[in-house]
This record gives sequence, structure tokens and C-alpha cells, in this order.
Amino acid sequence: MKQYLKLNEWSIIEEGFDPHNHEISESIFSIGNGYMGQRANFEEQYSGPSLQGSYMAGVYYPDKTRVGWWKNGYPEYFAKVLNSTNWIGIDVEIDGTPLDIFQCTVKDFVRTLNMKEGVLSRSFTAVLEDGKELRVSSSRFVSIVRHEIGSIRYSVTPLNFEGTLTFTPYLDGDVKNKDSNYDEKFWLEVFREAGESTSVLTVKTKKLDFHVTSAMTFEAARSGEKLTLTPQAVEKEKYVGSRFSIQAGQGQEVTLFKYVANVTSRDHGLGQLSDQARHLLEQAIQAGYSELEREHKAAWLDKWKESDIVIEGDVAAQQAIRFNIFQLNQTYSGEDDRLNIGPKGFTGEKYGGSTYWDTEAYCLPFYLSTADAGISRNLLIYRYKHLEKAKENAKKLGFTKGALYPMVTMNGEECHNEWEITFEEIHRNGAIAYAIYNYVNYTGDTAYLGQYGLEVLAEISRFWEQRVQYSEVKQQYVMLGVTGPNEYENNVNNNWYTNRIASWTMEYTLEVLEQLQREEPERYGELISKLELKDEETTQWRHIIDKMYYPEDAERGIFLQQDGFLDKELLPVKSLDPAHLPLNQKWSWDRILRSVYIKQADVLQGLFFLGDRYDLETKKRNFDFYEPFTVHESSLSPCVHSILACELGYQEKAYEMYLRTARLDLDNYNNDTEDGCHTTSMAGTWMSVVHGFGGLKVRDGVLHLDPFVPGHWTSFSFKVMFRGARLNVKVSEQDIVILNETDTAVTLKAAGQDFHLEGRGEAKASRTVKAGS
Repeated sequence: MKQYLKLNEWSIIEEGFDPHNHEISESIFSIGNGYMGQRANFEEQYSGPSLQGSYMAGVYYPDKTRVGWWKNGYPEYFAKVLNSTNWIGIDVEIDGTPLDIFQCTVKDFVRTLNMKEGVLSRSFTAVLEDGKELRVSSSRFVSIVRHEIGSIRYSVTPLNFEGTLTFTPYLDGDVKNKDSNYDEKFWLEVFREAGESTSVLTVKTKKLDFHVTSAMTFEAARSGEKLTLTPQAVEKEKYVGSRFSIQAGQGQEVTLFKYVANVTSRDHGLGQLSDQARHLLEQAIQAGYSELEREHKAAWLDKWKESDIVIEGDVAAQQAIRFNIFQLNQTYSGEDDRLNIGPKGFTGEKYGGSTYWDTEAYCLPFYLSTADAGISRNLLIYRYKHLEKAKENAKKLGFTKGALYPMVTMNGEECHNEWEITFEEIHRNGAIAYAIYNYVNYTGDTAYLGQYGLEVLAEISRFWEQRVQYSEVKQQYVMLGVTGPNEYENNVNNNWYTNRIASWTMEYTLEVLEQLQREEPERYGELISKLELKDEETTQWRHIIDKMYYPEDAERGIFLQQDGFLDKELLPVKSLDPAHLPLNQKWSWDRILRSVYIKQADVLQGLFFLGDRYDLETKKRNFDFYEPFTVHESSLSPCVHSILACELGYQEKAYEMYLRTARLDLDNYNNDTEDGCHTTSMAGTWMSVVHGFGGLKVRDGVLHLDPFVPGHWTSFSFKVMFRGARLNVKVSEQDIVILNETDTAVTLKAAGQDFHLEGRGEAKASRTVKAGS
């Protein structure tokens, strides 16, 4: 772990510049607004190791698949969110010498991400080779009010000299993705215009014809007085800029304000891009940096009113949870149902920035509880719109009906090129179905089932019907050749979780059919006709449910992760020399596959999703057996273990797992933060607090809270939206205080006690003490 960041409740702070940490910091200090995002690259030139990253949501490239041995069924491409035009660039020269802090002495370096206000700032003193010292400070943000606008304030102050400061703000479209399969650049220039004060650059992707137009303007001041500039236009292929010089005396601060509008062909016609960018830019500069910053900060404060978690007595935990909430809020706004959440958000390129099952399994609960129900509804509609593609995906693998949702996608088409993932990790289908259940159960929006949900459920059930096969030996249905959530096991037979979630999906689909027939008979008839759903299909689903095989060990009282799991050498992780960890960086894949070690929750994933189906003793036996073999080398693993540990009363284990997931990136647990933050697992961190320590569940339309305070904390509070009411839940050693911050009444249970909270009402419950372990 690299613990070089300062502890602070509301900010991420880096003091002192170490180039070895720079790419990690570029990830951690990233900013975004759901429409675009930016890694914490420096504005000025930097010749050291860096991952340049400016990303526009929904703009991607189908990079041709690269594999050693092609197999039938492989997708033709791996979709990647593109590193787009570098809009933050400001080259700086001091009497002709370029400012590059990799090439000079740096003092008093401080980089700060103010999470409360959504602003990234930096300051340092640079000492050049000739002894000149200058003070540099900058701040920037991407507006969550004006989503296509980014603004920068950049100041330089000579400390021991007077001289000429030369600035070149620019737009550079000659960028590439670090993860390009063939070292290819993906952008072509369409238009460029370098003006004295306003410059415009339009580039388009070589495939799919996405266009991105960036327009830039700027203004400057010396000692607070606005300057009249005479800049010189600079341009070359895929690059436009303006160069100007200012004389500065010792101690005189020179400040450049840079404004950029980034617009894409996803939202505007090709013929409108340039005019739209100029129009937005004109509005931004008329408002000015201070006003843009003021309205941006105010909007962030509103976001925190809906989603903040307050932890008393543990600054490390407090900083971590706010960091996770901040990254989630700046990654996805829910305003565009064409968008989804990539595993790295806007912080890096790994995993292509595409959609995984992470969204349904981990992210949906966060948005259910912290935003209007329409936000999470849009996440489900995203999958509904991809249903036809999911049916095509199933056909590509030889199935005659049904839908197989992709493991990785941008447009509904599978674009993952590892066979054990693409062909075998089919449990992802179950996460889509479970998300529909989770949404309807939480929000009470049963109308969604008739409008969209049943069609998805029915096609997924049709897939499961074909994917199982009947074993004459077992006289049961089995599922062969799969990979469960534990990706350290490939091509196994009868992964318990996959079998269980498949059967559950068919159960839930049948329940929804009965509900619609009873409550919306006309819509039911329309859907039966549209789906051409036959009685023999639903009869077969019932037969599969009744006859599904689930591997288990009766003596231990556990569900087996898959057939033959107990044939492995059952050595717990604690028996390993720590030098062997992480396994995925130290062991061969062959050795990993033959070992007992588990990458992430597998059986326990099923017990987490379907917790209402199993008693505490069953959960305890399985947790006690599997957790010691789990290396948690997936970022999605610790949160599930933390939540289950809370339910079982294992308070120390719950806290250990919480801290691991919460500070995964801040402390670089897995030694990979430089690739980008683990954005989707951050939702799991939120779940660890609210569903784990807060004990939140929804049963029969009633919100249940059964919280406890971890021993490292004195108290904590969180906010949840539930069916129109926003509740502020404060948990201390003595009691639970619940304040309804809206006018909507709500019924709930807290610590086993029933409450009906009128609008603006307050309730107090004595806290039930859970037995620790």
C-alpha cells in the first residue's frame, strides 16, 4: 500500500511531489460531471510518466480484438471509451524556458481535491536551472450545472526575478489511448480554426463517426487587473492554440482564465457542433470564472444534502466514504438513459470504460437510495434498450431463443475477448434480472414490470432454459462449463451461484407473469402476444426450478462453489507467505486455477442477493468456510463480505472489509490505482455502510433498519431516499434518530420497532446491541 495522502474529512490532499506517485494521483484526483471527465494531468508541460486522459461519456471506439488464438464466437472488437481532445493544456515559458516540474526543483507542492465543492487545485514553487523561482497555483472544475463547460484558473508569480511569462493555452486532438490494441490513434481531424482569442477544433473517430468539437477562449489579469492581450494563433494538425507574453515584476501574480466547451455528435447535429460550442463558450465567459465556480459549488452542496454519510471518530473512514460518494456522483448523473457506468468511471482506460454487471449488482442500490427513482430506472432502461442485441448475442453462441446480456458492452453487443468471460461467465444475466427485482422492491414502481421488465425477464429465462441440461445420472438439471463470480475458477460444472441465480430468475419471471395477469390483464395479454410466450415454456421453467441441481456438502452444511471444490487443498489465505500476494501478480494462471483461493464472493454473492431465502445459520456456515480462502483480489469482493459480516455480528471482520473497500484506491491496496479508480466498487463501499452497518433492507414494501456502530466509530449518519421521502438516519451507541427531511410520510421499522413518520417528522429508537465476534 502507498499511504501518501493526508487524512481530511472533506478533501484529498497530497503534500510534496513524488513522480513515482503521480499516475496514482492522476487517477485519484480526477474530476467529472457525468458528461465528461478529466484525469488530474497537469495543465503545463510534464515530461515524466503520465496517463493523459480526457473522456467524453458515450464516445467510444471498436478497437479490433487482439487474441493469440481465435475461437468461434469471439467478438470482433473491444469497445473503449476514448481519450479525447486534451482541453486543459497550458504551456508556460519563463524567459523562454519551458515550465516542466519533472525537469526542475519543486518545493511546497500541494494538490487538493475539495470534494465538498468539486474543485481540483494545486500549488507549488518551481526553481529553474538558472535559479529563478516562481509560484504556481491552479484550480479547475467541470461544471455540474453546465455539463459541457470546463474552466481553469492558472496563476504564475515570479518570486525572485522579473521577466517575460509566455502562455500558450491550446486544444490538442492528437491523443491516443494507452490501451490501444495495435498502438493506433483513433481520431481524424475534421475542422480547426485558431483565432487570437477563440479557437475551435473538431475531430472524429475513424470508426462509428463520433464527432467531438472543443471551443476555447481565455482572458488574463496581472495583479488582479484585466489585461488587453495580443495573442498569436498557433495551429497544426489536430491542434489549435494561442500564444501571448506578459511582463511580470517580482511578486506580481499573472492569472490566466481558460474556458472550454466540449460538445459531441451524440447530442447535437454535425452541422451544429461548432455553433453550439461557440454559443456555450460565449455564455461561459460572460458569466466569468467566479460565477461559474459559485454555481458549480452550490450544485455540489445540493448533491451532498442527498447522499452524504457522516462518520464520527474515524477520519480515515470519513474521508474514504466521501471520496467514494464523490466519484460516483461525478461519474453518473442519470440524466441520459443511453449512458451507463464504467468500472473506472472517468479516471482511466482499463476495462475500456464499458458497462459490466457491476452496475446492476453494486451501483444500482446507491442510486436507488440517494437520488430520484428515475435515475435508477434509467439504468434499467439502458438494458431494456439493448434487449435485441442481447438476443443476438445468444444466437451467436448457438442458442435459438432467449437473451444473453454481454459481460462488457457499449451498445448491447458483447465486446469482451477472453473466452472464459465471454462464453462462460453467464451469471451476469442473473444480475440484470435481480436489478429489476431490486428496483421494483425498493421503489414500489410495479408499472415498470409491464412497461419494460417482463420482456427482459422472459428472454433471460428462455436463455437459462436452453443453457441447462438434464443429467440422467443425477436426475436433475445441471449447468456445465461456466465461470462463476470467482474468476480464479474457469470452465467448472455446476457453479452454485450460477445455478441458483438462474433458477431464481425463472421463479421471479413466473411471479411477475402472475402479478401482471392479475393486476394488468390487458397489458399481460399484449406481452404474451408480443413475446409469443407459450404455456409449455413456463411449464418447463417450473420443471427446471423443481429439478435444479445445487452442489452441497451435507456434513459441513455448506453449498459447494462448484462440483469438486473439496478436492482442492484447503489451505487458508493466512497460511500463504505474504510475498505471494496478490496472486494475480505473483502466480501463474495454472497455479491459481488449481488452488482453493477465491478472487471474490461467489457462493456468498448468492447469499447476499437472496438473503431472504436463507437463515442466519446457513449464512454463517458458508461465510466461515469460504471467507478464509478469499484473497479479495477483485475490488467487488470486500463489500459483500462486510455486509454479510455485519448481519452475522462479526463486527471486526465487517470493519476490516469496509476499510479495505473504502480505501482501496486512496491507499492503492491492489497496486493498480494508476490505471484508474475502481469506480463501480465504490458503490459497494456505500452499501457496506448503509446495508451493512445501517442494516438497511426492504421487506414487503417496508424499510427496515437494524444498525450498529463499529467499535472504531463514536456514531455515524446516512441519508436514504425511500419512496419519495429523504430520511436522515443518525446512529449512536444509545439510539437511532430518524429525521424525515421531506413532506412525504413513510412507514418503517428501526431496531425492530414500528414507526410512521409524517413529513418533517422525527423518530427515535433504542439501538439493539448485536453480539460481536
